[in-house]
Amino acid sequence: MKPGKRYTTAREKIDPAKAYTLDEAVKLLKEATHAKFDESVDFVARLGIDPKKSEQQIRGTVVLPHGTGKSLKVLVLTRGEKEKEATDAGADHVGSAEFIDKIKEGWTDFDVAIATPDMMPEVGKLGKILGPRGLMPNPKSGTVTFDVAKAVKEAKAGKVEYRVDKAGNVHLAVGKVSFPGEHILANARMVLGEIMRTKPSSAKGQYIKSLTLSSTMGPGIKIDHAAEIAALKT
Repeated sequence: MKPGKRYTTAREKIDPAKAYTLDEAVKLLKEATHAKFDESVDFVARLGIDPKKSEQQIRGTVVLPHGTGKSLKVLVLTRGEKEKEATDAGADHVGSAEFIDKIKEGWTDFDVAIATPDMMPEVGKLGKILGPRGLMPNPKSGTVTFDVAKAVKEAKAGKVEYRVDKAGNVHLAVGKVSFPGEHILANARMVLGEIMRTKPSSAKGQYIKSLTLSSTMGPGIKIDHAAEIAALKT
């Protein structure tokens, strides 16, 4: 399909042969946006790892300093006194058996699922439904915990989960085009710092192969990853 006029105009602003600083890329992205809706800003890191090796599986969470621009619906699967704690912290849905039954019937109208450890024997049975959607509670991401208040507040504040895909990419939304440029910049640098921190000890050679910033409907902007990594160390 032939690209539209707006996309072509946006593309003309960007030199595909040039690697930009993140600061430059953010400014270009905001200038080149053309959609009639508030596009997400996507940050992609291509890594020099082998995702087939278990010791090179990268997964974790990061709290974006300026959030994602999306109001997240949080489900907490718990019982007893923890239900009030979750509700007071701002969870959108709180309960146990009734929500487990709804999920078994196909309900997934939430963005983050948090569960207390005592619920996991039942929640574990929902893996085939929640796993493919990236909604399965996991201790490594802090979504299996008795400290439900902290987990809910972090989710609402912009805590996002990331994991490397089969092609060796980590892909995260770092805000909306409507965000101030410095907010997008801070979020993207927070993600890059987290990816660098979780570098597997068994990874050999060049770890960060490339970095790209783009809006939902816009062209990718190549980032000077060497300069950005060097800046992190200063």
